[in-house]
Amino acid sequence: MAEHERKLVREAQAGSREALTALYDAHWPRAHRAAYLVVHDAAAAEDIAQDAFLTAVDALDRFDRRRPFGPWLHRIVVNRAIDWSRREALRRGASTDGAEPEAPPPRPEGIGDEVMTALAQLPAEQRAVVVLRYLLDYTPGEAARLLELPRGTVNSRLRRALDRLGDLLATEVER
Repeated sequence: MAEHERKLVREAQAGSREALTALYDAHWPRAHRAAYLVVHDAAAAEDIAQDAFLTAVDALDRFDRRRPFGPWLHRIVVNRAIDWSRREALRRGASTDGAEPEAPPPRPEGIGDEVMTALAQLPAEQRAVVVLRYLLDYTPGEAARLLELPRGTVNSRLRRALDRLGDLLATEVER
C-alpha cells in the first residue's frame, strides 16, 4: 500500500474529515462499480457502496493500517452486494404479481451489453468472483481472502461462471 494511503488512514483514524474525504474520493468509483456489477441496479449499488463505506468508517479504529484499505472496503461492498442479490432473488421468487422482468441495466464503459446481460444471469456468488477477478483485477487468492472463502471455492465458482458465461454468450451469437 502506498505510504500516502497509510497516512490518510492514520489521519482518518485520528478523526480527520479531510482524510476521510480523500479516502472516499480515491475508493468510491471502484466500490460503486463493484456493487453495480454484482447487483445490476444503479440505485441499489449506490446504497450498497455508501453503506459499505460508512461501515468501514465505523470500523476504522479496528482497521490494520499495514493492510491496504481498498481490498478491505471491496470485501465489505461485495459481501453486501451478494446479500442484497440473495434478498432480491427471494423477493422476486416470492412475488406473484406477474410483473415483467426489469430491463437490463446500462452497461459500464468497456463492457458490452451481451456480457452485462449474461453476467446478470449468473448467481450472485459467481457474479461476485467474476467481478473481483476480471473487472477489479484481483487474483483468485486475493478474491478468496476478500470473500473469506477457500481458494479452491473461488476457483470452482470462477470456472462454473466462465463456463456459464461462455454458454450464454454463444447462445447470444447464434441468435
